[in-house]
Amino acid sequence: MTADLPPDDSDRAALRNRGIRSFVLRAGRTTEAQRRALAELGPRWIVPYADAAMDWPAVFGRTAPMVLEVGFGMGDATAQIAAGRPETDFIGVEVHPPGVGALLARIDDAQLANLRIVQHDAVQVLQHMIAPHSLAGLHIYFPDPWPKKRHHKRRLIQPEFVRLAVSRLRPGGYLHSATDWQPYAEHMLEVLRAEPGLTNTAADYAPRPSWRPVSKFERRGLNLGHGVWDLLFTVR
Repeated sequence: MTADLPPDDSDRAALRNRGIRSFVLRAGRTTEAQRRALAELGPRWIVPYADAAMDWPAVFGRTAPMVLEVGFGMGDATAQIAAGRPETDFIGVEVHPPGVGALLARIDDAQLANLRIVQHDAVQVLQHMIAPHSLAGLHIYFPDPWPKKRHHKRRLIQPEFVRLAVSRLRPGGYLHSATDWQPYAEHMLEVLRAEPGLTNTAADYAPRPSWRPVSKFERRGLNLGHGVWDLLFTVR
């Protein structure tokens, strides 16, 4: 099964040649509080990027199920999830300094010992810092939908990325994604269904799991009648 094998050289080449990344650099103002959090709290809670698999039990000081989140934005949901699941260790991956600084402050305020940050591209983090079959879960919430057709190739959820993700998830682990853009939801459903290493937990879209909080932005959209689609697949 695909879940039993790491991505082969052709998969790595495809990721490299397409230049697929988990982020797009955008301008954003870092506040003084966020800069202070980066300087003062970063050394404690940020794990530097490395080209080799990390000893995550040593990082967290325990052996526990581990979940990685790709692109946590400003980190509000990430902190809430980590606080609500203290038995699980979480790795939040984000490149944008304002979001990293904001989550650092939340980690420190709540003393979330089960949450660490890697400030780097999540594709490379998965490729190099995460050992095969070591993750209990992968969260990808509201990734950039790239709505214009000519930009669809930039979408994160593509077959080669999904193969990489499956190779890092342990048997029985899960991949949970959510989007408020229906065409992207349809694209993700098609890609995830086509991956032989995954099984859908629903007929198509899943109910929102209790662990994913509803953001202010999401609640505002729901009140306006906008849809949100959750996809929850498990590794065979």
